[in-house]
Amino acid sequence: MRIRPRRFAVAAVALLTAGAALPAGAAERHGRQEHPSHGGLSAVIRYTEYGIPHIVAKDYADLGFGTGWAQAADQVCTLADGFLTVRGERSRHFGPDAATDFSLSSATTNLASDLYFRGVRESRTVEKLLARPAPLGPSRAVKEMMRGYAAGYNAWLRKNRVTDPACRGAAWVRPVTTLDVAARGFALAVLGGQGRAVDGITAAQPPSGAGSGASPSASPAPRPGKGADALVRGARELFGSGSADMGSNAVAFSGRTTANGRGLLLGNPHYPWQGGRRFWQVQQTIPGRLNVMGASLLGTVNIAIGHNDRVAWSHTVATGVPVNLHQLTLDPSDPTVYLVDGKRERMRKRTVTVPVKNGAPVTRTQWWTRYGPVITSLGASVPLPWTATTAYALNDPNAANLRASDTGLGFGKARSTADLLTVLRRTQGLPWVNTIAADARGHTLFTQSQVLPRITDGLAERCSTPLGKLTYPSAGLAVLDGSRSGCTLGRDRDAVQPGIFGPSRMPTLKDAPYAENSNDSAWLANADRPLTGYERIFGDVGTQRSMRTRGALEDVAGLAERGRLTVRDLQRQQFADRAPAGDLAAEDAAKACAALPGGTATASDGTAVDVREACSVLAAWDRTMDPGSRGALLFDRFWRRLTASVPSAQLWKVPFSAADPVRTPRGLNTEAPGFAGALADTVAGLRGAGIALDARLGEHQFVVRSGKRLPVPGGTESLGVWNKIEPRWDPANGGYTEVSTGSSYIQAVGWDGGPCPVARTLLTYSQSSDTGSPHFSDQTRLFSQQRWVTSRFCEKDIRNSPALRVVRVGER
Repeated sequence: MRIRPRRFAVAAVALLTAGAALPAGAAERHGRQEHPSHGGLSAVIRYTEYGIPHIVAKDYADLGFGTGWAQAADQVCTLADGFLTVRGERSRHFGPDAATDFSLSSATTNLASDLYFRGVRESRTVEKLLARPAPLGPSRAVKEMMRGYAAGYNAWLRKNRVTDPACRGAAWVRPVTTLDVAARGFALAVLGGQGRAVDGITAAQPPSGAGSGASPSASPAPRPGKGADALVRGARELFGSGSADMGSNAVAFSGRTTANGRGLLLGNPHYPWQGGRRFWQVQQTIPGRLNVMGASLLGTVNIAIGHNDRVAWSHTVATGVPVNLHQLTLDPSDPTVYLVDGKRERMRKRTVTVPVKNGAPVTRTQWWTRYGPVITSLGASVPLPWTATTAYALNDPNAANLRASDTGLGFGKARSTADLLTVLRRTQGLPWVNTIAADARGHTLFTQSQVLPRITDGLAERCSTPLGKLTYPSAGLAVLDGSRSGCTLGRDRDAVQPGIFGPSRMPTLKDAPYAENSNDSAWLANADRPLTGYERIFGDVGTQRSMRTRGALEDVAGLAERGRLTVRDLQRQQFADRAPAGDLAAEDAAKACAALPGGTATASDGTAVDVREACSVLAAWDRTMDPGSRGALLFDRFWRRLTASVPSAQLWKVPFSAADPVRTPRGLNTEAPGFAGALADTVAGLRGAGIALDARLGEHQFVVRSGKRLPVPGGTESLGVWNKIEPRWDPANGGYTEVSTGSSYIQAVGWDGGPCPVARTLLTYSQSSDTGSPHFSDQTRLFSQQRWVTSRFCEKDIRNSPALRVVRVGER
């Protein structure tokens, strides 16, 4: 067969375009697909079980084209909504007051979101980043993938009718540009920085009587002893471990612990189940140049978490604080002027106008400084008032970082964990995650290689304001004196951009028997080889670990010590659903319950509640969050109430010890005020909802898909369950009836010496958010049953898929 170079590069792909090369059923289905394009961008998409696409293309632009096409086919409404966001057009279509889906920023209204993203667009921030030469800006290959992605998305829109009821017939579903694709990558880069401060950026106005857009007089700036405690608490919530909306677990095992001397990796990111931060599973291949499989974040061009034939990696949300504040000393005569070394410097005005549905356009002014935008809040819980004498500017170095796609592309080409480190040193593109990896030669890697402001402990000591002297040691959030030019962040010699740490400063652990992270700091990536010596902004050392970290370290250390590990052991770990908090507290809680006088406890409303049945249920509970577990729901509801009302220092009899960080604190203090009340409230609440105290968890922790209840395994953050699930409590409708965030794209990867990796995967919420798609809930059913997908990475496995369907797509 003669192969046209314009269409395909290798004979293997050409064979796949011939019906004779496919199984009979697949050939018949293949005959009903689009014909190959004649000129323009094109790709071959081969679908296997569960709608997983395997995209083959001859170059990066074509690979981007196939990716954009295939993502649109599965997720057009979610993608269109995100592109609407980064264009700043939500208010035009949905009104200014409706809340966003929080996928691409923390904005609480469409208007705030639009004001921010229109400001980014009108200031040409993303265009300027695209124009920078690599490695400071994205490579030519990545820009070609972005161009191809936009073309593929647009071609799908031209050739297909949108049937998803979420956006069918909507005017806001329209073609996109390369800039739109890059802007979405920018939004993800600043998600942990400016993205957390969108409300604070767009609401910031000078106090009354100064500048334009004056607002009522602001409250006094927080000072030690006055408002600072709220700021510290808020900073800990924002930048601490196990945040509510995103987290992750990952562990790599070295060849010293495995059955065949090769590495193993289990990745378990905890990401939102709805909206624009969903993962999407894919294999991307350019014959002879790239062959990688895993999951992309929607709207991005490359694989974020995945594997090839030699190395596998995952990411966990890191504790490094990706921003810092500069406290500005203002000119007493004009609060839009700040002083640096005694010299006046005027803030820059960014005036943005947003079209609004059924209303007049809204115009607001944002205020920018040499350090970044002035903000009046960081997240929902960190107030930073702008007064006549003080304001706060946010420094986010990831606002100059459009390099994450080059990091992902480099990972896809890597042949070892050492190669991954080389990619990280070259691109320096990961904004807010750690990397955990294993390879076929038995090596492991943990590294906190992320883009962070270059805040050394010495700089913080010299330049912190009184407020910063509280927030930096306790939360890693630096508040520097913006009135002194000597407090600039400087530059590391090996950093690709000014004001960030270079690779040599990153906490890194190589070739440990296991390397694990569950969103605590790098300190205990391996409990026997603790990492220390890094700056406070990366994370803390010698402090209490989260319950999930403690449970994970117990599990993986035990597995490593046992040895002879295989992929099956990783699969068992993912769905063991052990609740470490239950192991620590359930027995003591049951005994204290049984000792209550008369078997009653007083609820918060003063009612006496008979809790005797709860005592026996807690005692009999198997300490897991398996769907069939009886007592799991009771303990879950009790533990949430107890930990919300009793401080950790009062909860345990044995306090935390840095000398024994995995086993402390322990010993439930059942005499703590609030223990009996939490138990009484839990029992009363479940009975009031008509839920039996010994009900199976899966009867009341489920999702509804296509009218059917699917039991959901796993448990919440405070229980410490590896298979983390954050469900939404709706007792009127049966208990936990939906999942907001939790286990998402799961992969267990190893090697057996052959050419193909041994990989098992699972996309918990399935490939498509279109309720009419056959892949709307198929993998969710697998997750409910604690089953896996066998990865089809190698050519022979793809071609042998009984579900094989080949689609050849092109611009023309």
